[in-house]
Amino acid sequence: MLALPAPAKGYVVRQQAGAAPALPPAYAPWLYLTPAHQARQTSAGQQLHFFLEEPAVGHTVAQLSVAWEVGEGVARSPWRAPFGAVQTAPALPQHVLRVFLQAVEAALAARGVCSLTLRPPAFAYEPAASARLTAVLTDLGYQIGPVELNSYLPLARDYEAHLHPSARRRLRKCQRQGLRFEQEPPLLLPLAYEFVRRCRQEKGQPLNITLEQLQDLFRALPRHFFLFSVRDAAGEWAAVSVAIQVRADVLYHFLPASPRAYNHLSPMVLINAGLHAFGRASGMRLLDLGISARPAGVDESLLRFKRHLGALSGLKLTFSKPLS
Repeated sequence: MLALPAPAKGYVVRQQAGAAPALPPAYAPWLYLTPAHQARQTSAGQQLHFFLEEPAVGHTVAQLSVAWEVGEGVARSPWRAPFGAVQTAPALPQHVLRVFLQAVEAALAARGVCSLTLRPPAFAYEPAASARLTAVLTDLGYQIGPVELNSYLPLARDYEAHLHPSARRRLRKCQRQGLRFEQEPPLLLPLAYEFVRRCRQEKGQPLNITLEQLQDLFRALPRHFFLFSVRDAAGEWAAVSVAIQVRADVLYHFLPASPRAYNHLSPMVLINAGLHAFGRASGMRLLDLGISARPAGVDESLLRFKRHLGALSGLKLTFSKPLS
């Protein structure tokens, strides 16, 4: 435990090896920051969890988990997840967040960590919190990069009404051809994974998760991981996707795949229609379509496809800083 100096008097920082906070958080944690998911972001090296507590009210008001390889000293958050970094209570003062981050930096530097990279959620998730964190990190000397474009669909909006005319035609063509959106049982994961692998291989796209890792996530977090498909009139898969409920209000479209043989029907327009309906019926507010990136930069074709779905674009930033 570390008491913070005068600007943040009344707050303490708890540093521990375990991912579970000692005091209940004053916010709804993102899935990737929960102990169950943190346990699956394995590292061959070190992992530390920092919790900012306000003992007077009995709550954890911020958290940050970092990991690094032994002997390298290059720490990052998350270790293996779409995002991590800092999550805070909505009303946490900016100057307290700043002191918390300084305390984390000092603790990491004392352990021989020479640099820290943070990858927070996209701005669309919590715009005010993202703006506050960006202001604090840049003030502390963090460099921004890469700057990525995140695409998302607000679920309060009607899906079909916001489609580009060409995407609307594709949706109706799928419906006329008898394609249908379905939720699949997890027992089909091995078949679905092989389907995704073949589609990715056909298009020269990487697949950065193993079947064993995916099955483990479905077993450990069954209320957060879902398998969906589009089947054609003969019952064959035209598209497959995994969706992740990142929090009660956000659904993330993960591992979309469709073979080139179905390009004339564009079943991804239909699978996103199904995800939109699923998220909306579940009381969510946002469908995250992810970033549109290639190693050399933005995947303009993919970004255009998402915009034709009616997606909005926002920032997703990464921050890095050397620690003395």
